[in-house]
Amino acid sequence: MGETTPDDGEFVRATEGFRRELLAHCYRLLGSVDDAEDLVQETYLRAWRGYEGFEGRSSVRVWLYRIATNVCLTALGHRNRRVLPSGLGRPVDDPSVPPIIAGPEVRWLQPMPDALVRPESDDPAAAVAVRDSIRLALMACLQYLPARQRAVLILRDVLAFSATEVADMLDTTTAAVKSTLRRARAKVEEISPAAERVVPPTDRELRALLARYITAFENSDAAALESLLRQDATLEMTPAKTWFSGKATCVPYLTKYALFSPGDWRMVPTSANGQPAVVAYLRGEDGAHHAFAIAVLTLAVDGIARITLFGEPGMAAKFGRPQVRPVPDR
Repeated sequence: MGETTPDDGEFVRATEGFRRELLAHCYRLLGSVDDAEDLVQETYLRAWRGYEGFEGRSSVRVWLYRIATNVCLTALGHRNRRVLPSGLGRPVDDPSVPPIIAGPEVRWLQPMPDALVRPESDDPAAAVAVRDSIRLALMACLQYLPARQRAVLILRDVLAFSATEVADMLDTTTAAVKSTLRRARAKVEEISPAAERVVPPTDRELRALLARYITAFENSDAAALESLLRQDATLEMTPAKTWFSGKATCVPYLTKYALFSPGDWRMVPTSANGQPAVVAYLRGEDGAHHAFAIAVLTLAVDGIARITLFGEPGMAAKFGRPQVRPVPDR
C-alpha cells in the first residue's frame, strides 16, 4: 500500500480479518465480483491512509463498512443495474431460434465463488448467513433498488447494523434511514414473487442431483437431462438476452445448442452464490478442454428449478485451478 509506516503491522492486525465480509458486502451492492475486488482494495487503501486519525470513534468493523459502503455508492453513480437475461423481457417460446447476444450497454450480474467470501470462522450459522445473503434470486432483486436504498437494506437487514450506525455511515439521520428502509423492503416484497420459491433438497440429495447433471452433460444425454428438470424449469445464459421457461423449451434448446458429442464437455463441481455450481469446460479444435462458462443451479427436492449460465470464461480462474480429467480417445 505505497509507503510503509511503523503502524503497518498494527493496521493489518486490526483490519485484515474483515476482508472476506467486506468483499461480500461490496458484491451485494455492485453485483460484480471484479468491481467488488477492486473496491475492497480501494477501501483498504483509504482506511490505511486514515488509520492514524481513526482514534477508535467507532469499532474498526463499523469504520471499515462506512468506507466500503461510500466507496461503492460513489462507484455506482448513475450506472445501470446489473441484470440476468430474465430481467430483460419475456422468455422465448421457440427453442430453435439462435440466441440473441446483448450489446455492451447491458451490464450482467456476475456469480460469486463461495470460497472467496466463506467466513474463516467455524461458525456454521455465519456460513449459512453469508450463503443466504448472496443467492442469485436475492442479488437480482437488490439490483432493482436505487443504490442508497440497496445500501440501507443490506446494512440493516443483512448485516444487522443499527439505524443509528447506518445513519452515521451514510451521513444522514436515523429517521431518513428508517424511511429508506421501508421503501426498500416494499420494493423487494413487490419483486420477490418472481424469484424462485423452492423447497431445497437435503445435502445428500443435492450432491446426487449435481452429479447426475454433470453426467448428463458429459455424456450428451438429453433424456437424462430432461429427467432432472422440473416442468417449470428456467434456463438463462449470459451474454444472451434469450432465455427459456419450462422444460418443453429448455430441453430442445439445450439439445440443439449445447449437447454435442459425448466427452465434449467436462464439468468441475463447485459452489457460487451459496448454490451448487459447475465450471464448464468445452473441448476445442485442439482437443483440449477450455473454460467456457460457470453454471449456477437452483435445486429443489423435485429437480432442477433453474440453470443460470454465465458465459464469462475468465471467471473460471476465480474458482481456483481445478484439474480437468483426461479426455478419452474419440
